[in-house]
Amino acid sequence: MTEIDTAEIREFRIDIPQADLHDLAERLARVRWTGELPDAGHEYGVPLQYLQSLVQRWRDGYDWRAWEAKLNSYPQFTTTIDGQNVHFLHVRSPEPDATPLLLTHGWPTTIAEYLDVIGPLSDPRAHGGDAADAFHLVIPSIPGFGFSGPTTERGWNRYRIARAWAELMRRLGRAPVLRGLPRQGQAGRTHHRAARAGELRLGLPVDPRVRRTRPQEHRVLERLRHRQPLRRARRARPAGRRHPQLLPPAALNRTGQGCARRAFHRAPLN
Repeated sequence: MTEIDTAEIREFRIDIPQADLHDLAERLARVRWTGELPDAGHEYGVPLQYLQSLVQRWRDGYDWRAWEAKLNSYPQFTTTIDGQNVHFLHVRSPEPDATPLLLTHGWPTTIAEYLDVIGPLSDPRAHGGDAADAFHLVIPSIPGFGFSGPTTERGWNRYRIARAWAELMRRLGRAPVLRGLPRQGQAGRTHHRAARAGELRLGLPVDPRVRRTRPQEHRVLERLRHRQPLRRARRARPAGRRHPQLLPPAALNRTGQGCARRAFHRAPLN
């Protein structure tokens, strides 16, 4: 395969065979449950009752076809970067002067984390916002997650992923780009590595729980709003867990709804 072939961007659509869904349901129905100590709670692992509720949800309550249709309602593509198949959403804003924005999920979430903010970010005018706040969105699945995979070799750490995202934006003609960081942690550091490489502009963490910024953070946000590149990525690094947010008010809804969360989260199932 030539370099030109591997740089090709291919249209993609999710279409899981029904036989695979039936097989999953049958395997979930055949789970052999172990016993547990009385009143052990989470001290000895995941409580049996919670795990049984989770499996029942997967088997009887989860509608994959509904989520498949929701994901397929957005333009999806794949391309090969550094030998790895990369899946991504590319949602163009109706506003011609919209700013390119790359949203990357972290470990162990998926692009579903961002589905509820695609509309407000790409078309703020239709959601009661300002057209000046519009973004062209690129939302990739990190290698080994979702449809970016499977990986065939080691080494897909935050450094390599950052380089891959810079190359993805270059292929799309979207560089330089303002990036949104989902949370503090691995995904956030991935963005900072890419910014230091000089390929991308720096974005700040997206956290719908935080509405206020400190004066220094506000100055950074103003520079980003006017599309002025930052000299060093570390200048925009948040302190502690008080993250500023870049989303306009119309986008401050439940960004995590529909996210593929940790399978053994301790919150009760809905």
